[in-house]
Amino acid sequence: MPLDQSATLELFAFNWVPDMARGMVRDLRPRWAMEEAGLSYRTHLLNAGEARPESYFLKQPFGQVPTLADNGIVVFESGAILLHLAEKSDILMPKTAAGRAATQSWLFAALNSVESFVFELFFINVMYADEEWARLRQPGAEDFMRRRLAPVSGALGDKEYLTGQFTVADIAMATVLRELDRYLPLAEFPNLDAYLKRCLARPAFQRALDAQLADLTAPAPETFPA
Repeated sequence: MPLDQSATLELFAFNWVPDMARGMVRDLRPRWAMEEAGLSYRTHLLNAGEARPESYFLKQPFGQVPTLADNGIVVFESGAILLHLAEKSDILMPKTAAGRAATQSWLFAALNSVESFVFELFFINVMYADEEWARLRQPGAEDFMRRRLAPVSGALGDKEYLTGQFTVADIAMATVLRELDRYLPLAEFPNLDAYLKRCLARPAFQRALDAQLADLTAPAPETFPA
C-alpha cells in the first residue's frame, strides 16, 4: 500500500536486516493485517544493525520491531498489534463473542504453542548448525514440533481458515508456519500445507511482503553495536 502521509497509523520497522531475515521480520504481520483491512499507514524505519535511539525504548522496551503508534496509543509485540488492529475491522475479527474468543485463542496458540518451538528449530538449523549438540537435538525437536502441529491440523480439518473465516489468527499462524516450512516441510500435514499456501496466496499478503522488502533499502552497517 502506498505510504499515506496523513495516516494516523505509524509502523516502526527496519530499513536493513541480514539476508536470511528479509521478508521474515515480524512487522510483516501488522502490514498484512492493515492491507487486509484497507488501513492506511506510514513507516518509521530503524536499522537492525545500529543501536536504537534511546527514545525508541520508551515505545518498545526491548528495542525490537514492530511497534505501532495510533493517535498517541503505542502498542508493541506483533500479537498485541494484531489484536489492536482487529478491533478496527470485522474483516480481521468477527464481532460475535464466540468468533472473537476463537480468534483470540488461535492467535495466542500460534504465538505460544507453536512459534516458541519453531524458534528452537531456527537455532538448531541456523544459529548453531555446526554444533554437535544441535545435530543431536534436531530429531527430538522435529518430533516435538510434529506433536505441536497435529492438534492444529486436527482443529483445522477441512476448513479454509482456523475459525471458518480469515482473521488475525490466520495471519499469526500462517507467518509461523511459513517460517517452520524452512526447517520442517509441512507436506506431512497436507491440510496445513494447503492452508499455508491458501493464506500466502491472498493479495494482501503479497502487498505486505512487497512493502516490507521495499523498505529494506539501507546498506549493511560496517559495524554492529555491542
